[in-house]
Amino acid sequence: MKLAVFDFDSTLMDGETIDFLAKPLGLEEKVASITEKAMAGELDFFESLVERVSLLKGLNYEQAVEICKDLPLMPGAYDLVKELKRQDYKVVCFSGGFRIGTSPARQKLGLDADFSNILHEKNGVLTGLVGGDMMFGFSKGDMIQRVQSLLGVSKENTLVAGDGANDVSMFAYADKRVAFCAKEILKKEANIIVDTKDLTKIIEYI
Repeated sequence: MKLAVFDFDSTLMDGETIDFLAKPLGLEEKVASITEKAMAGELDFFESLVERVSLLKGLNYEQAVEICKDLPLMPGAYDLVKELKRQDYKVVCFSGGFRIGTSPARQKLGLDADFSNILHEKNGVLTGLVGGDMMFGFSKGDMIQRVQSLLGVSKENTLVAGDGANDVSMFAYADKRVAFCAKEILKKEANIIVDTKDLTKIIEYI
C-alpha cells in the first residue's frame, strides 16, 4: 500500500480558508498578513492559529459553513487524486485549517480521509476558539506516523506535499517530498519542487 498526504490550504485548495472566513468581517488583510508570516516560519504556528481564529469571533457559523462549501480547489486537484488512486495510493489531507473546509473537499475529490481542526461555535456563532489534532507545528509529523502505522505504509511508499512551515514536520517521514508553490523554509526540505499552480505537475514524479 502507498500513502499520499496533502496539505489543504494553498495546496489542494487555491487560497487560505481563514482568509475567506475573515473577508465578511472586513479582516481579510489583517488575517492574511499573520498567515503569511506563519507559513514562512516567522511565527509559532499554534500562537498564530489561535490569534487568527480569535479574530473570527462573532461570525455566523452557518455563513462560515456556506463559505467553506465553495472554496476553490487548486487546478489539477481532481486529475492528480484520480491518478494516485489508479496507482493504489491512499490519499489523505492534513490541514492546520478547519474541518468545515476539508470535509467538503474530501467528498468532492474522493479523498480517503481528512484531518483538521474544529472551529468552536455556540448558539450559532463562532466563539473565536479552536481545537483539534492539527494545532501545532509538529502536528502533521505526529499524525503521519500514526497513519503510516495504522495502514502499514513505509516511508519509501509515502508522498507528501505542502507549501508552508507547518508542513516541514511531515517531510521527515516521506521519500517523495513535494514543495508546491512553497515558502523557502519548505523548499529546503523537499526533493520535488513545483512552482506552477497545477497539481498535475506532480504526476510525473510518481
